[in-house]
Amino acid sequence: MKSVDQDSRGIIEPSEFRRRYQLNRHPAGDALEGLVSWFWVVTWALPPGATHTQELLTHPCANLYVTPQEPPEDPEGQKAPEDREDQEDPPTVAELEGVLLHRSSRRLAGEGICVAAMTTPGGLGAFLDSPASTYNDRTVPLTQALGTDDARLIEEIQAADDESAKVAVLRRTLEAQVRPHRTGPARTVAAAARLAETDRTIRRVEQLARQSGTSVRTLQRLFAEYAGVSPTWVLRRYRLLDAAESVRHGEPVRWARVATDLGYSDQAHLVRDFSAAIGSTPAAYASAQAT
Repeated sequence: MKSVDQDSRGIIEPSEFRRRYQLNRHPAGDALEGLVSWFWVVTWALPPGATHTQELLTHPCANLYVTPQEPPEDPEGQKAPEDREDQEDPPTVAELEGVLLHRSSRRLAGEGICVAAMTTPGGLGAFLDSPASTYNDRTVPLTQALGTDDARLIEEIQAADDESAKVAVLRRTLEAQVRPHRTGPARTVAAAARLAETDRTIRRVEQLARQSGTSVRTLQRLFAEYAGVSPTWVLRRYRLLDAAESVRHGEPVRWARVATDLGYSDQAHLVRDFSAAIGSTPAAYASAQAT
């Protein structure tokens, strides 16, 4: 297992996250290698009636999960959730959350556990008969997208004794939903996206295509079908995630150097993209991590 202390990319204000939640990551397993990046489990126990909204800048991936349904926001003029003592536990749902193109948030309440799989960029396409972009910025029941028996899946996860057993239930379910004829192209996209994530010398789609041994047009077509977003978008998202991760300990950062390392033409472009994605300037975000 890998904890958020080792990799907090995608979690805005990770120190605040650690005060409220426990996050563990579990391996994909052989059958889902290249299709699922990892399984993740978040547990929380907030004070009775309290809610918390966690801001996120997600990886260029989809998430498939079983979790308590997000509590609704109170209509204006009604009591805030923390003032109510008669709240019922929200129902548990099984859902697919497609690639989120912008910053997002998740509102949680009470006690709960979320058991999830994060696909690789491209991995989602191996579970679908339609382009992955169909689900961009959308959340739908798993059964709608994959044809799963969601009631049975929820029941089996809730009955599992521990975290690893719950993950095993979701893993078996997803293994049964893989479309074998789509796994090859999906893994090709995932391998290219892995290069985009880890090789800082790759700054343009032409370089990524060359390193992947394919043409730009072919790479763009595969990404559109299996990842739901373009190779250029994936490159940019990973750069922003790296920039946010570089300040997660609140240490001084030379942003001009970071901009160069991440392939930006200048610091101003990094600051602009970072501020739009995270909601604050790099300097303000770094300062907040130190508090």
